[in-house]
Amino acid sequence: MAKPKVFVTQIIPEAGLSMVRDVCDADIWPGELPPPRDYVLDRVRGVDGILSLLTTKMDSVVMDAAGAGLKVISNYAVGFDNIDIPEATKRGIPVGHTPGVLTDTTADFAFTLLMAAARRVVEGDNYTRAGKWKTWGPSLLLGQDVYGATLGLIGFGRIGKGMAKRATGFDMKILYHDDYVPADDPFAAEIGARAVDLNTLLRESDFVSIHTPLLPETHHLIDAAALAKMKSTAILINSARGPLIDPAALYAALKNGGIAYAGLDVTEPEPIPMDSPLLTLDNIIIAPHIASASVVTRNQMAVIAANNLIAGLTGERLPHCANPQVYGK
Repeated sequence: MAKPKVFVTQIIPEAGLSMVRDVCDADIWPGELPPPRDYVLDRVRGVDGILSLLTTKMDSVVMDAAGAGLKVISNYAVGFDNIDIPEATKRGIPVGHTPGVLTDTTADFAFTLLMAAARRVVEGDNYTRAGKWKTWGPSLLLGQDVYGATLGLIGFGRIGKGMAKRATGFDMKILYHDDYVPADDPFAAEIGARAVDLNTLLRESDFVSIHTPLLPETHHLIDAAALAKMKSTAILINSARGPLIDPAALYAALKNGGIAYAGLDVTEPEPIPMDSPLLTLDNIIIAPHIASASVVTRNQMAVIAANNLIAGLTGERLPHCANPQVYGK
Protein backbone atom coordinates (compact mmCIF):
# COMPACT_ATOMS: atom_id res chain seq x y z
CA MET A 1 0.00 0.00 0.00
CA ALA A 2 1.28 3.45 -0.90
CA LYS A 3 2.54 5.61 1.93
CA PRO A 4 0.66 8.84 2.71
CA LYS A 5 2.18 11.94 1.13
CA VAL A 6 3.32 14.70 3.45
CA PHE A 7 5.15 18.00 3.11
CA VAL A 8 7.60 19.03 5.84
CA THR A 9 8.26 22.76 5.70
CA GLN A 10 11.75 22.55 7.28
CA ILE A 11 14.09 19.90 8.61
CA ILE A 12 13.36 18.92 12.21
CA PRO A 13 15.60 16.79 14.48
CA GLU A 14 16.16 13.27 13.27
CA ALA A 15 14.41 11.78 16.32
CA GLY A 16 11.10 12.80 14.74
CA LEU A 17 12.07 13.08 11.09
CA SER A 18 13.06 9.41 10.90
CA MET A 19 9.58 8.49 12.18
CA VAL A 20 8.00 10.58 9.44
CA ARG A 21 10.21 9.04 6.75
CA ASP A 22 9.39 5.50 7.93
CA VAL A 23 5.63 5.99 7.69
CA CYS A 24 5.26 8.61 4.97
CA ASP A 25 6.30 9.59 1.49
CA ALA A 26 7.91 12.76 2.81
CA ASP A 27 8.78 15.82 0.75
CA ILE A 28 11.12 17.85 2.96
CA TRP A 29 12.26 21.41 2.28
CA PRO A 30 16.05 21.24 2.86
CA GLY A 31 16.83 24.94 3.32
CA GLU A 32 17.79 26.65 6.56
CA LEU A 33 15.40 29.52 5.81
CA PRO A 34 11.65 28.88 5.46
CA PRO A 35 10.44 27.87 1.99
CA PRO A 36 9.04 30.61 -0.27
CA ARG A 37 5.27 30.96 -0.30
CA ASP A 38 4.94 29.89 -3.95
CA TYR A 39 7.02 26.80 -3.26
CA VAL A 40 4.79 25.82 -0.34
CA LEU A 41 1.64 26.25 -2.41
CA ASP A 42 3.12 24.04 -5.12
CA ARG A 43 4.46 21.29 -2.89
CA VAL A 44 1.34 20.85 -0.72
CA ARG A 45 -0.84 19.94 -3.69
CA GLY A 46 -2.43 16.57 -3.08
CA VAL A 47 -0.70 15.88 0.24
CA ASP A 48 -2.33 13.99 3.07
CA GLY A 49 -0.51 15.87 5.81
CA ILE A 50 1.73 18.85 6.55
CA LEU A 51 4.37 19.18 9.25
CA SER A 52 4.94 22.91 9.69
CA LEU A 53 7.05 25.32 11.68
CA LEU A 54 6.02 28.70 13.09
CA THR A 55 7.87 30.37 10.24
CA THR A 56 5.43 29.11 7.59
CA LYS A 57 1.85 30.34 7.43
CA MET A 58 -0.85 27.71 7.20
CA ASP A 59 -3.93 29.61 6.05
CA SER A 60 -6.94 28.95 3.84
CA VAL A 61 -4.84 29.47 0.70
CA VAL A 62 -2.46 26.69 1.71
CA MET A 63 -5.36 24.44 2.69
CA ASP A 64 -7.06 25.10 -0.64
CA ALA A 65 -3.83 24.28 -2.46
CA ALA A 66 -3.50 21.01 -0.54
CA GLY A 67 -7.02 20.01 -1.44
CA ALA A 68 -9.78 17.98 0.16
CA GLY A 69 -7.43 15.11 0.99
CA LEU A 70 -5.54 17.08 3.66
CA LYS A 71 -6.04 15.13 6.88
CA VAL A 72 -3.75 16.83 9.41
CA ILE A 73 -1.43 19.76 10.06
CA SER A 74 1.21 19.12 12.73
CA ASN A 75 3.05 22.17 14.07
CA TYR A 76 6.57 21.79 15.48
CA ALA A 77 5.89 24.33 18.23
CA VAL A 78 3.78 24.92 21.30
CA GLY A 79 2.18 27.98 19.72
CA PHE A 80 0.16 27.90 16.53
CA ASP A 81 -0.40 31.54 15.58
CA ASN A 82 0.95 30.67 12.11
CA ILE A 83 -2.11 28.45 11.54
CA ASP A 84 -5.66 29.59 10.83
CA ILE A 85 -7.26 27.38 13.49
CA PRO A 86 -10.91 28.33 12.75
CA GLU A 87 -10.37 27.56 9.07
CA ALA A 88 -8.77 24.20 9.83
CA THR A 89 -11.56 23.33 12.24
CA LYS A 90 -14.22 24.30 9.70
CA ARG A 91 -12.62 21.88 7.24
CA GLY A 92 -12.37 19.10 9.83
CA ILE A 93 -8.55 19.21 9.90
CA PRO A 94 -6.97 18.54 13.31
CA VAL A 95 -3.96 20.69 14.15
CA GLY A 96 -1.18 19.26 16.29
CA HIS A 97 1.27 21.14 18.50
CA THR A 98 3.91 20.31 21.13
CA PRO A 99 2.80 21.60 24.56
CA GLY A 100 4.33 20.77 27.91
CA VAL A 101 7.64 19.38 26.68
CA LEU A 102 9.40 22.73 26.51
CA THR A 103 7.95 24.27 29.68
CA ASP A 104 11.00 23.87 31.89
CA THR A 105 13.50 24.59 29.14
CA THR A 106 11.75 27.84 28.24
CA ALA A 107 11.35 28.85 31.88
CA ASP A 108 15.06 28.19 32.37
CA PHE A 109 15.90 30.51 29.51
CA ALA A 110 13.48 33.24 30.58
CA PHE A 111 15.10 33.24 34.01
CA THR A 112 18.51 33.26 32.33
CA LEU A 113 17.51 36.43 30.47
CA LEU A 114 16.29 37.94 33.74
CA MET A 115 19.57 37.20 35.51
CA ALA A 116 21.73 38.30 32.59
CA ALA A 117 19.85 41.57 32.22
CA ALA A 118 19.81 42.27 35.95
CA ARG A 119 23.57 41.78 36.28
CA ARG A 120 24.47 43.16 32.82
CA VAL A 121 26.33 39.99 31.84
CA VAL A 122 26.36 40.62 28.09
CA GLU A 123 27.53 44.20 28.60
CA GLY A 124 30.29 42.90 30.85
CA ASP A 125 31.42 40.38 28.24
CA ASN A 126 31.45 43.07 25.54
CA TYR A 127 33.34 45.42 27.88
CA THR A 128 36.03 42.79 28.44
CA ARG A 129 36.36 41.86 24.76
CA ALA A 130 36.70 45.52 23.83
CA GLY A 131 39.75 45.82 26.08
CA LYS A 132 38.06 48.27 28.46
CA TRP A 133 38.64 46.23 31.64
CA LYS A 134 41.58 47.98 33.29
CA THR A 135 40.87 47.53 37.00
CA TRP A 136 38.19 46.64 39.54
CA GLY A 137 35.92 49.59 40.26
CA PRO A 138 33.14 50.08 42.84
CA SER A 139 30.81 51.61 40.26
CA LEU A 140 31.61 49.37 37.31
CA LEU A 141 28.52 47.95 35.54
CA LEU A 142 26.21 48.13 38.53
CA GLY A 143 23.06 46.07 38.08
CA GLN A 144 19.88 45.17 39.92
CA ASP A 145 19.47 42.65 42.74
CA VAL A 146 17.32 39.62 41.96
CA TYR A 147 17.13 38.19 45.46
CA GLY A 148 14.07 39.52 47.29
CA ALA A 149 12.88 41.57 44.30
CA THR A 150 9.31 41.57 42.96
CA LEU A 151 8.60 39.52 39.84
CA GLY A 152 5.45 40.26 37.83
CA LEU A 153 4.27 37.49 35.52
CA ILE A 154 1.92 38.38 32.69
CA GLY A 155 0.44 34.96 32.02
CA PHE A 156 0.40 32.22 34.66
CA GLY A 157 0.16 29.08 32.58
CA ARG A 158 2.76 26.31 32.45
CA ILE A 159 5.74 28.50 31.60
CA GLY A 160 4.65 31.37 33.84
CA LYS A 161 4.35 28.95 36.74
CA GLY A 162 7.72 27.46 35.84
CA MET A 163 9.20 30.94 36.04
CA ALA A 164 7.51 31.47 39.42
CA LYS A 165 8.94 28.19 40.72
CA ARG A 166 12.45 29.35 39.84
CA ALA A 167 11.84 32.73 41.44
CA THR A 168 11.02 31.11 44.78
CA GLY A 169 14.66 30.05 45.02
CA PHE A 170 15.56 33.74 45.12
CA ASP A 171 12.86 34.62 47.66
CA MET A 172 11.21 36.86 45.10
CA LYS A 173 7.77 38.31 45.73
CA ILE A 174 5.57 37.04 42.90
CA LEU A 175 2.65 38.84 41.29
CA TYR A 176 0.68 37.46 38.37
CA HIS A 177 -1.98 38.63 35.96
CA ASP A 178 -3.94 36.05 34.00
CA ASP A 179 -7.63 36.29 33.16
CA TYR A 180 -7.86 32.50 32.96
CA VAL A 181 -6.19 31.65 36.29
CA PRO A 182 -8.22 32.32 39.44
CA ALA A 183 -6.91 34.27 42.42
CA ASP A 184 -7.23 31.12 44.55
CA ASP A 185 -5.10 28.99 42.20
CA PRO A 186 -3.60 26.19 44.37
CA PHE A 187 -0.07 26.58 43.02
CA ALA A 188 -0.20 30.35 43.54
CA ALA A 189 -1.32 29.79 47.13
CA GLU A 190 1.43 27.24 47.71
CA ILE A 191 4.21 29.66 46.69
CA GLY A 192 2.56 32.84 47.95
CA ALA A 193 1.97 34.38 44.51
CA ARG A 194 -0.64 37.14 44.38
CA ALA A 195 -3.14 37.78 41.56
CA VAL A 196 -3.33 41.47 40.60
CA ASP A 197 -4.63 43.60 37.76
CA LEU A 198 -2.19 44.48 35.00
CA ASN A 199 -1.69 48.08 36.11
CA THR A 200 -0.77 47.00 39.63
CA LEU A 201 1.65 44.41 38.28
CA LEU A 202 3.38 46.97 36.06
CA ARG A 203 3.64 49.54 38.86
CA GLU A 204 4.93 47.23 41.60
CA SER A 205 7.24 44.82 39.77
CA ASP A 206 11.02 45.08 39.59
CA PHE A 207 10.97 42.47 36.82
CA VAL A 208 8.10 41.93 34.38
CA SER A 209 8.15 38.66 32.42
CA ILE A 210 5.63 37.92 29.65
CA HIS A 211 4.16 34.43 29.24
CA THR A 212 0.85 35.04 27.49
CA PRO A 213 -0.20 33.84 24.02
CA LEU A 214 -0.35 36.19 21.05
CA LEU A 215 -4.01 36.98 20.39
CA PRO A 216 -5.68 39.99 18.77
CA GLU A 217 -6.34 41.41 22.22
CA THR A 218 -2.72 40.91 23.38
CA HIS A 219 -1.03 42.42 20.33
CA HIS A 220 1.19 45.27 21.63
CA LEU A 221 -0.04 44.56 25.14
CA ILE A 222 3.11 46.29 26.28
CA ASP A 223 2.88 49.68 24.59
CA ALA A 224 3.98 53.18 25.55
CA ALA A 225 1.20 53.51 28.14
CA ALA A 226 2.10 50.19 29.78
CA LEU A 227 5.81 50.99 29.83
CA ALA A 228 5.08 54.38 31.42
CA LYS A 229 3.52 52.57 34.39
CA MET A 230 6.69 50.57 35.09
CA LYS A 231 9.47 51.57 37.46
CA SER A 232 12.43 53.37 35.89
CA THR A 233 14.59 50.60 37.40
CA ALA A 234 12.40 47.79 36.04
CA ILE A 235 13.54 45.05 33.67
CA LEU A 236 11.23 43.60 30.99
CA ILE A 237 11.59 39.99 29.79
CA ASN A 238 9.81 38.46 26.79
CA SER A 239 10.21 34.81 25.82
CA ALA A 240 6.65 34.42 24.48
CA ARG A 241 5.91 36.23 21.20
CA GLY A 242 7.51 39.35 19.74
CA PRO A 243 4.35 41.28 18.83
CA LEU A 244 3.27 41.35 22.48
CA ILE A 245 5.59 44.38 22.78
CA ASP A 246 5.49 47.54 20.66
CA PRO A 247 9.16 47.76 19.57
CA ALA A 248 9.06 51.54 18.97
CA ALA A 249 7.66 52.12 22.46
CA LEU A 250 10.25 49.78 23.96
CA TYR A 251 13.07 51.62 22.22
CA ALA A 252 11.84 54.97 23.54
CA ALA A 253 11.49 53.63 27.10
CA LEU A 254 14.98 52.11 27.09
CA LYS A 255 16.56 55.12 25.42
CA ASN A 256 14.94 57.70 27.68
CA GLY A 257 15.23 55.86 31.00
CA GLY A 258 11.58 54.86 31.26
CA ILE A 259 12.75 51.36 32.19
CA ALA A 260 16.25 50.10 32.90
CA TYR A 261 16.68 47.02 30.75
CA ALA A 262 15.03 44.42 28.54
CA GLY A 263 15.77 40.81 27.68
CA LEU A 264 14.09 39.42 24.55
CA ASP A 265 14.08 36.00 22.96
CA VAL A 266 11.45 37.09 20.44
CA THR A 267 10.98 40.26 18.41
CA GLU A 268 8.64 42.03 16.01
CA PRO A 269 9.40 41.36 13.22
CA GLU A 270 11.41 38.19 13.48
CA PRO A 271 14.28 38.03 12.82
CA ILE A 272 14.92 41.58 13.97
CA PRO A 273 16.03 43.86 11.09
CA MET A 274 19.67 44.91 11.34
CA ASP A 275 18.62 48.55 11.09
CA SER A 276 16.33 48.26 14.14
CA PRO A 277 17.06 51.07 16.62
CA LEU A 278 16.90 48.48 19.42
CA LEU A 279 20.24 47.13 18.20
CA THR A 280 21.89 50.47 18.93
CA LEU A 281 21.18 50.15 22.68
CA ASP A 282 23.41 48.61 25.31
CA ASN A 283 20.61 48.03 27.84
CA ILE A 284 18.91 45.21 25.96
CA ILE A 285 19.71 41.55 25.32
CA ILE A 286 18.24 40.05 22.14
CA ALA A 287 18.50 36.28 21.63
CA PRO A 288 17.47 34.59 18.34
CA HIS A 289 14.35 32.73 19.57
CA ILE A 290 16.27 29.96 21.35
CA ALA A 291 14.33 29.55 24.61
CA SER A 292 13.49 25.91 23.79
CA ALA A 293 16.88 25.21 22.20
CA SER A 294 18.20 22.30 24.23
CA VAL A 295 19.04 19.00 22.58
CA VAL A 296 16.63 16.99 24.72
CA THR A 297 13.71 19.40 24.31
CA ARG A 298 14.03 19.86 20.56
CA ASN A 299 14.23 16.07 20.08
CA GLN A 300 11.13 15.59 22.22
CA MET A 301 9.30 18.25 20.20
CA ALA A 302 10.21 16.40 16.99
CA VAL A 303 8.83 13.12 18.32
CA ILE A 304 5.58 14.75 19.45
CA ALA A 305 5.16 16.51 16.10
CA ALA A 306 5.77 13.23 14.27
CA ASN A 307 3.29 11.35 16.47
CA ASN A 308 0.65 14.03 15.87
CA LEU A 309 1.21 13.83 12.13
CA ILE A 310 1.07 10.04 12.01
CA ALA A 311 -2.04 9.89 14.20
CA GLY A 312 -3.85 12.31 11.90
CA LEU A 313 -2.87 10.33 8.83
CA THR A 314 -4.18 7.09 10.30
CA GLY A 315 -7.45 8.61 11.48
CA GLU A 316 -6.57 8.46 15.18
CA ARG A 317 -7.07 11.32 17.63
CA LEU A 318 -3.98 13.55 17.83
CA PRO A 319 -2.14 13.13 21.16
CA HIS A 320 -1.75 16.93 21.35
CA CYS A 321 -4.46 18.73 19.42
CA ALA A 322 -4.80 22.53 19.27
CA ASN A 323 -8.41 22.33 18.05
CA PRO A 324 -9.99 19.35 19.84
CA GLN A 325 -13.42 20.64 18.87
CA VAL A 326 -12.71 19.22 15.42
CA TYR A 327 -13.56 15.78 16.80
CA GLY A 328 -17.06 16.94 17.64
CA LYS A 329 -17.78 17.77 14.01
